[in-house]
Amino acid sequence: MDLVGACRAFVSVSEYGGFTDGAAAAGMSQSVASRRIAALEERFGAQLFERTFRRPVLTPFGRDMLASAVQLVHAADVLLAEAEAVKHQPWRLAVPATCSAAALARLVATARGHGVRLDLRPAGPSRRKELLHAHQVRAALLAVPAQEASWSVPLGLAGARDGGARRIHVETLRLGRASTGPARRIWIQPEDDVPHIRDPLTRLRDAAGLRPGQVLAAPDLTGAAAEVLCSEDLLLCSRAQADELALVWLPIGELTPRRGYALTVAADGDPLPMADRLGEAIARCLSAEDPGRDGEREET
Repeated sequence: MDLVGACRAFVSVSEYGGFTDGAAAAGMSQSVASRRIAALEERFGAQLFERTFRRPVLTPFGRDMLASAVQLVHAADVLLAEAEAVKHQPWRLAVPATCSAAALARLVATARGHGVRLDLRPAGPSRRKELLHAHQVRAALLAVPAQEASWSVPLGLAGARDGGARRIHVETLRLGRASTGPARRIWIQPEDDVPHIRDPLTRLRDAAGLRPGQVLAAPDLTGAAAEVLCSEDLLLCSRAQADELALVWLPIGELTPRRGYALTVAADGDPLPMADRLGEAIARCLSAEDPGRDGEREET
């Protein structure tokens, strides 16, 4: 028996003083209301209404039960309203701060087409993890090694001038004994200041004989890009970022660092439903590329 539905019929009929009006107010037919009240009476083992009169009149038992039935119906209505509100609550998602406003807008628009309302929180790698662990977001695109990632973004070096090369070798940045100019530096932006990207590049710096100060972690992307625009320095970045900053992007000759991202949901939730619905849109937002295409580009 639908206890809430039966109590709703009972309360509405008693309030409106008739089965016809009461049933209509409760959003059901008169026959349905009659059956539900009869089932409730059978369950209680006592009558709720006297049916010997033209209009239904509450029995003493019915009068005693009415207040509890009203409370049950009200509680059910509150529960249903809260469930509806939760369903329409936006998905707070922590995303890389490197994603452009246009890319984020397209992600939000695509999500709406899938019935998902996104509330995006751009942040750096460590901050995204903090937001997730503090349950300030429902999910986050966390930075992970490429082999653990759902989305991968190849990185290269970008500079202000086009030297005509097809790739750049880090060892060419080594200062010779007769060099008089300033050492060219490689700037690592906050999004890439993570061990699986920073450490291989640092090892390559040492193996190539560069000075320690030639590979630097920048406090912010804007400052790093400014240094590159007014010097011979280079920025470690994705091809999409280089295009956005009007820089000339080249793959690195000795290695191909990659940003890796995994969608992680708070409280041990399952990321698969969201990844299945928005996986392609997230890939576009991150400028993640098909591994096959990456390989083809590196061989050119």
